[in-house]
Amino acid sequence: MNLLYANDRKAEYPASWYAATANPIDRFPALSGDVKADVCVVGGGYTGLSAALHLAEAGFDVVLLEAHRVGFGASGRNGGQLGSAQRMDQEDLERLVGDEDAAKLWDLAEDAKDLVKSLIAKHQIDCDLKPGVAVLGLSAGEQQELHEHAAHLSDRYGYDQMEILDEGAGHALCPSPTYRGGYLDMGAAHLHPLNYALGLAQAAAKAGVRIFEGTEVLGVEDASPAVVRTSQGNVTADHIIMACNGYLGDLNRSVAAKVMPINNFIAATEPLGTEAARVLTRDVAVADTKFVVNYFRLSADGRLLFGGGESYGYRFPADIATKVRKPMTEIFPHLRDVKIDYAWGGTLAITMRRMPYLARVAPNILSASGYSGHGVGTATHAGQLMALAIQGQAEGFDTMARVPALPFPGGAALRSPLLVLAMTWFALRDRLGL
Repeated sequence: MNLLYANDRKAEYPASWYAATANPIDRFPALSGDVKADVCVVGGGYTGLSAALHLAEAGFDVVLLEAHRVGFGASGRNGGQLGSAQRMDQEDLERLVGDEDAAKLWDLAEDAKDLVKSLIAKHQIDCDLKPGVAVLGLSAGEQQELHEHAAHLSDRYGYDQMEILDEGAGHALCPSPTYRGGYLDMGAAHLHPLNYALGLAQAAAKAGVRIFEGTEVLGVEDASPAVVRTSQGNVTADHIIMACNGYLGDLNRSVAAKVMPINNFIAATEPLGTEAARVLTRDVAVADTKFVVNYFRLSADGRLLFGGGESYGYRFPADIATKVRKPMTEIFPHLRDVKIDYAWGGTLAITMRRMPYLARVAPNILSASGYSGHGVGTATHAGQLMALAIQGQAEGFDTMARVPALPFPGGAALRSPLLVLAMTWFALRDRLGL
C-alpha cells in the first residue's frame, strides 16, 4: 500500500481545522525534466524544509521534492506541541547511552526548541506560538513519577521551567476528573503546525531553494553523484537528504526496518464559548501519560483540538470524529454532545525506542525520521543537523545517530501485524489503569 495516496487526495491538504485556517501560499510547480543541484532533499515537511533552508543560507544549490504539498504530512496535521527533552525520558537515556551522551542529547533537545522559536522570529512566521505544555497523570503514582522526573531535570540539568502541579493545581488548570496532577513546562510551547510549515517553505524559497510539489520520488540511485528518479524527471546531486518520515515507502529498506508508519487522529469541536474554561483555564497544551497518548489544547477561536484514538491499520476509519470522540469524552464527559466541526487523520512514524533514527545510509545520503510524536522541534532540528553534517560539522548528527536503534521484529514485512498485537496490549493496559 502506498501511504502517499491511501487516505488522501493527491496534492491536496486534508479537510482539517489547520487547513481551514492556514495562511495560504501559492503552489510550487512540479518537476519537469532533468535538473542538477548540490543537494536534493526528498520530503517537504519540517525535516526537509529545515534542511533545505539551512543549506541554502549556507550557499548550497538545493532542490526539494514533495509528492503532494509542503507540510502535507504529519508536519501540517499534528497536535502542535513543541516539547522539551527527547521523546525517550532523560533517565532512560542515561541508562541507555551513559551520562555523557545523555547530557549531549539533552542539550540538543534544548537547541531544537530554541531553533523553532528563532526561526519563527527570524522569518516572522505567523503560527500562534504560545508557551506552555502540561503533562498530567491519571493516578497518584503517575503524578509522583512526573514530579520526580521534573526534579531530576532540575537537579541534573538545571532546568527550571517546570511548575509542579499537585492534584488541586492540576484540576485548577484542567478541570477533568480523570487527571491527578503532573507538571506544567513553560519552556515548551504550542503552535499552528501547518502555518509553521508554510512559513518555513516561504523562507526556504526566499533563500533560493527550488521547491517542486506534486513530484513523487520513485527511487534513489546510490552513486556519486546520486540520482533521484521521479516520473517527471530526475535530479542529479552530490548529496541526498531523505526526509520522508511515515511516507518513506520502499525508498530505503534499511531505514524502513527501524522506522514504522502509524496513524493518529485529531478532532476540532465547535467553538466552546464559556465552556472552554471547563477544559483549560490557561492557554497551554496538555499531554497525558497513557501509552496511547491523549493530547489537546484550545485553538485561537476557542475550539478544543483533541488528539487520540487507536489505529491498527493503514486505512483511516470512515468516521474519524466518532473514533476521537470516545477518548475525548472519557476526559471531558460534559462534551459528550458537543459538535465536531473537523476531524482528520495523519501518518507519522515511530521507532522501537521512540527516539528519532538518524543515519548515513550511504556516504552521500543522509536520512532522519521516526520522531514518534515529538517532531515539531526534533524534526526541525534534524534538518539543521543534516545540513551541518553536509558542511562537515557532524557532531550533533553523529550524537543522535549513536543512539542504538532496534529493528522492528520481522523487519518491514512483519512490523505492522506485530504492532497490532503490541498496541492492543498497551491499549488494554491503559483501560485497566495498569
